[in-house]
Amino acid sequence: MIAAIILAAGESRRMGANKMLFPLGETTVIGHVVDQFQKSRAGRIIVVAGHEAERTARALADRKIVVAENPVFTEGMLSSVRRGLEAIPVECQGIMVGLGDQPSVSAEVIDRLIGAFEEQGKGIVVPAYNGKRGHPLLFSERYRAEILTQYDEVGLSGLLQAHADDVFELTVDTPSILNDMDYPEDYRREIEAVSANRARRG
Repeated sequence: MIAAIILAAGESRRMGANKMLFPLGETTVIGHVVDQFQKSRAGRIIVVAGHEAERTARALADRKIVVAENPVFTEGMLSSVRRGLEAIPVECQGIMVGLGDQPSVSAEVIDRLIGAFEEQGKGIVVPAYNGKRGHPLLFSERYRAEILTQYDEVGLSGLLQAHADDVFELTVDTPSILNDMDYPEDYRREIEAVSANRARRG
């Protein structure tokens, strides 16, 4: 099984309001992200909430996922990754880490990462667009203990550096893996991208 951790704990300071709960289509930004993971081959889905965790949990109450609260979310992204790892069952083979503010990352991209993980024999799979690496990141369960105890200063980039020979870089044809939402113009871009994806699918 591939488990997924979706990071949705930040304060959205640069956006000025909780971007995870912004409307997007018929749901919210975080709702759309969760929906894409649920359409994919990912098994267990953990959303790590922090800032306004109760509001995030209520927004996702109709979905069969686990919302894990990170009480120390202000310590940074790695603290949320670790909180997600604590909520994942030990029987999973791989763990994917996605960002809650990347709604245009599609189920197809997620499934391509899972396929590469299964086929390439590498313990870490990272997507890349025009030579730049992005998210979601997928790594073997064997790295769980290492992430729980190391890389305090550098986060998951430290994992990729420490095990460069175990990384498979999957080239994708969409910039969605690089595009997160920090400012209002980013939100407008994601609205347009999601609408365009929907139109292509008919």
